[in-house]
Amino acid sequence: METVIGFTAIAVALLIGLGALGVGIGMGLLGGRFLEGAARQPELAPMLQTKMFLVVALLDAVAMIGVGIALFFAFANPFIGQLQAATGAV
Repeated sequence: METVIGFTAIAVALLIGLGALGVGIGMGLLGGRFLEGAARQPELAPMLQTKMFLVVALLDAVAMIGVGIALFFAFANPFIGQLQAATGAV
């Protein structure tokens, strides 16, 4: 049972950490491309800014979904119940 809890803790840490890393890289790339586009065509900057903020919101939503799934596994771990049912432990 301790191994299931340990592996779940590792999975939660990886889920949150890699999600944050991916969002950080994505926002860096997005900001850089926005600045390039605004420098090339300054008259399109307001339209590009609106689209950039929409994509930033979607990137943050991906990270928040990952955090939600990680918290689900951390506090309401379904694997412990399956392990107890399989081993017959109470």
